[in-house]
Amino acid sequence: MEFLLVAIGCLAVGAVLGALVARSRQPQVVSPAAAADVDEVLPAAAEDVLAVLPDVYVIVDASDGVRRSSANASALGLIRAGELAHPVLRDLVRTVRRENTVRDLDLDVPRGPFGHERLSIGVRAGVLDRGLVLLLIEDRTQSRRVDETRRDFLVNVSHELKTPVAGMTLLSEAIDEARNDPEAVHRFSVRLRSESVRLSRLVQEIIELSRLQVSENLEQPVVVDVESCVRDALEHLRMVAQDREITVAFSPSGERPTVYGDPHLLTTAVRNLVENAINYSDPGTRVTVTVQADADLVSILVKDQGSGIPAADLDRIFERFYRVDAARSRRTGGTGLGLAIVKHICANHGGEVGVWSEEGQGSTFTIRIPAAHAPAEARQDSPQEATA
Repeated sequence: MEFLLVAIGCLAVGAVLGALVARSRQPQVVSPAAAADVDEVLPAAAEDVLAVLPDVYVIVDASDGVRRSSANASALGLIRAGELAHPVLRDLVRTVRRENTVRDLDLDVPRGPFGHERLSIGVRAGVLDRGLVLLLIEDRTQSRRVDETRRDFLVNVSHELKTPVAGMTLLSEAIDEARNDPEAVHRFSVRLRSESVRLSRLVQEIIELSRLQVSENLEQPVVVDVESCVRDALEHLRMVAQDREITVAFSPSGERPTVYGDPHLLTTAVRNLVENAINYSDPGTRVTVTVQADADLVSILVKDQGSGIPAADLDRIFERFYRVDAARSRRTGGTGLGLAIVKHICANHGGEVGVWSEEGQGSTFTIRIPAAHAPAEARQDSPQEATA
């Protein structure tokens, strides 16, 4: 039934575009004053069709302003400040309007205003009437990432699972050989349990990282209260910090900033950074978490008073399975995936994570994510705008 509805919707939109474009095949010059209200141009049934389609839609007026869009257009970073965020999309709109035709285009555009994450999208654009242009946008990023993840997943997993599995095998053999020595059996059993917990955590984090790489958790982003995520993360680590005599302080922004995303993933990102700070700090020191926000950006800073990170390692700490101090990582149960998970969570939210550190001066990790904005709504032309 769902497939039938989508198929009917696609046919209906195609028919709408085709009929509207067929009105005139001659190039038109349209001034902003000639742009009609969306409700006058778009057939009544067409908006209902657009609402049920899985694709993102955006309607742009003759002055290149966004008049109407689906909510996830802003969440994907396609719209900022009431306009299309990417120059290539604006160029496509102008070309389609000038030539009065329908065009299809495959594009690779940035996911957010900073960072290296990108979106793979398919765009279909057509003229509605009097300067209005409809964009139908299909997000193909997930299918692309699935292919990339499959290529390196088995290599990474086989390498990292080899050590704990071999250790558990040796410990089980040692327990069998020491079956008549209760003290040795107990000692080996404790070590076997420790390796089992480490293996379980490693498998769980590998699964979580592989899911992040194909963006399965961000198909339907919601508005997230960032400070609530931070508080949840700190509550989870409260006992760990107390056991290691580490003070964890939180400095909220006082503005309750929000972003588009997944609250569970954002909580995981903060928890990983704070846990990492606790693990690499000495007893009696302090870890500070600060939230800062402005109109366009929400930042989460995690600062510790640890030993710092050598300059030679700074460029590699977000790589999967990379460990600055392998011995300390084994003692604390680290898997080498925590920072890689943070990196992918930030990327999937259109943001990034960075680090400042000096040996002996501690480290500061900073998450930066675009702030949530209300989706674009239809603008009513004022008399002044109509005569501009």
